[in-house]
Amino acid sequence: MALSKIQPASMDLTANYAFTGTNSVAGLEYAEKKLATLTASSSATLSFTSSIDNTYNIYKFRFVNIHPATNSETFQFQGSTNSGSSYGVTITSTLFDAQHDEADSATFLGYLTSLDLAQSTSYQSLCAGLGNANDESCSGELFLFDPSSTTFVKHFMAKMNRVNHNDYSINTFIAGYFNTTSAIDAIQFKMSSGNIDSGTIEMYGIN
Repeated sequence: MALSKIQPASMDLTANYAFTGTNSVAGLEYAEKKLATLTASSSATLSFTSSIDNTYNIYKFRFVNIHPATNSETFQFQGSTNSGSSYGVTITSTLFDAQHDEADSATFLGYLTSLDLAQSTSYQSLCAGLGNANDESCSGELFLFDPSSTTFVKHFMAKMNRVNHNDYSINTFIAGYFNTTSAIDAIQFKMSSGNIDSGTIEMYGIN
């Protein structure tokens, strides 16, 4: 079966240098717009406390070279139902890794029960054991679905890649849901300990 190419149509560059318009993929259409960018500079947290509303039914967070100040810490996130006054919505999630070290001597593919959550208000792991050497960081994307719904729980999916403190390339797949029918209206990112030394997080709205 032949795969259809992505066919951009009516694509415009906005004042904030984000492409908007309509993309067609095998008959499906979506519009994506950059809403905000946060840049870390020895930051304890990076929080998106506005623009997460019913304007879009999908929100995407793009992570570019997230670098921890402290070695072997976990980059993680949580949601809020009160515009960021507190974070700690109940989460149930899954997580599995594919790993390969620089020495080409070890590989791993498997589910990690230590990094999933089961009806927990803890922060959800995105990149565990992240290295803080000058050339080490993590990048990837997180999707949050219909956060303003007051009927359904709020699903999320993420795919991340990182260099960990033992010089492994680790590709991580995370999925789960915020177990609440209240609207999620803020998202916070932080390290398990120490600051986010550098890196950017971009938030997009998709319809």
